Amino acid sequence: MPAAFLDAPAVLIVGAGPTGLAAAMSLARAHIPVRLIDKALHPAPYSRAIGIQARTLELLEQHRIVEPFLELGHRARAANLYSNGQRRARLDFDPLQTRYPYLLFLDQSVTERLMTEHLATLGVTVERGVELAAFTQGSAGINATLQRADGRTETLHPSYLVAADGAHSAIRHRLGAAFDGKTFEQTFLLADVRAETDWPDDEFHIFASGDGLAALFPMGNERYRLIADHPAPQLVVAAAQSAAATPVSLPGATLSSATPSLDECRAIVGRRVQHPVALSGMTWAAYFHLNSRMVEQLRVDRVFLAGDAAHVHSPVGAQGMNTGIQEAFNLGWKIARVLSGGAPDRLLDTYHMERHPIERDVLRQTSFVMHLAEADHGPLKLLRERVMPVLAALGPLRDAARRTVSELSIQYRRSPLTLERVLDGGPRAGERAPDAWVHVLDGPLGRAPGIGCLFDLHDPAFFSLLVLVAPDALDEAATHDPVTARRAVRDADLKRFVEEVEQLLPGAVRVWRLTDVEGEGRPSLTDAYGRTRPAFYLVRPDGYIAARGRPASDLNGLLRHCESWFTKSTQPEREME
Repeated sequence: MPAAFLDAPAVLIVGAGPTGLAAAMSLARAHIPVRLIDKALHPAPYSRAIGIQARTLELLEQHRIVEPFLELGHRARAANLYSNGQRRARLDFDPLQTRYPYLLFLDQSVTERLMTEHLATLGVTVERGVELAAFTQGSAGINATLQRADGRTETLHPSYLVAADGAHSAIRHRLGAAFDGKTFEQTFLLADVRAETDWPDDEFHIFASGDGLAALFPMGNERYRLIADHPAPQLVVAAAQSAAATPVSLPGATLSSATPSLDECRAIVGRRVQHPVALSGMTWAAYFHLNSRMVEQLRVDRVFLAGDAAHVHSPVGAQGMNTGIQEAFNLGWKIARVLSGGAPDRLLDTYHMERHPIERDVLRQTSFVMHLAEADHGPLKLLRERVMPVLAALGPLRDAARRTVSELSIQYRRSPLTLERVLDGGPRAGERAPDAWVHVLDGPLGRAPGIGCLFDLHDPAFFSLLVLVAPDALDEAATHDPVTARRAVRDADLKRFVEEVEQLLPGAVRVWRLTDVEGEGRPSLTDAYGRTRPAFYLVRPDGYIAARGRPASDLNGLLRHCESWFTKSTQPEREME
């Protein structure tokens, strides 16, 4: 790791929820000094967000921490959508091309604990009971005043500030950033309950009717998360007169001090869920009002807004926490590249360019689904009951829906960070780099040849340069036919290609020479990355493809692209393509 990383000024992250923890993980893995603070003295004990999507699990795998999530979480492999008691659509996740063809349900408190424990192995501790009391921005950095719970203060001078301090972000307020959107009129109920039913425990169910919306998500061991809209007004009033609940932070929600009762949960399930479900216990519950809001700019000079501080919306589709984690990984590697002295400041502008459109789409989609589910008359009800079943029966639309929900479809093809060249198949620049079963011919750090998964090779502290060669490279040493000379020329070209890229990105890229494995029954390199050989894929630290092409013809274009975005060129400015 370059010394510049070790000498880089610190980044201050405010908020130790999943977004702040993910940002700290990304930076700490790249050896960027991080301070992570949270004004709460203790982590929240309540479950709040519970769904972890396939794409987030892939990224956690690349950070080498996915196994405890899989061990503790509960897998749901299908979603069932009902209207007035009739199942109108079923969406199964098994066809997804990923190791994680399901939605993993896990208490957010457990997610935060696992991420916090991993951070400790990287030398970062969450500083609790510490609040950002004030800050100002300057050309050289930020002047921040921290205040501890005992009244002591500290002055800090980080280069950048990441605001992951939640839906009521004090940093966003101090910046004067508008949080435009709307609050849904209905009151919603959320509860963690114990339920007995004959449903398979790897499926979840969403019911829409004239009486309202109800959704049940399995958490394992007969635990379910219940979400319902506009409970009976008299029950809300009665609950408001009962003992106040402990305030709970829920993404996109303003919570009431009233506490729903188990009897109310039973009544809602009895009216809206047309299936035998017996509730026998409740861990916690709350009323809340949903918000659908977002900021217009994710970057304000040296401050970056992320997670609920940047966007809040309906929990439908389990998109909120996943969106925050993924944008933290998007931002983290970019700050690391700039602080290492290896990239221009404008690289940080691409955080907004890439993530803001995704956040806007999430708000639109979740709002539409909420209106669709709640409609008790008119075109939306007709769409839900008559049109949706027809659309759900179409294979391409089902595929698009499951990829959208799982967030495997997220891409940055229009980003200026992409360099696209036409190859025979494979993911395009800006898309997620998929996993594949590969034969490693050679790699960094003395990696011996062998067979393994591509995700095991990628380290999110580095770029990965994947050089794909034909399978005949395996037996070149034993080959004595007339094509050996041509192969030698080809290998010399590949060696020059690799050396040029490594010289341009010293200490920031790891190169892997790969070819296919036959008969392993997993996604092959050709299935995942196309048939062009030789070919290269430059994978960003956050697991998306920055560039792809042919080594022989696209070297200069790749070098110009990397000079422009990922490093400080020591040579005269090249003419951009």
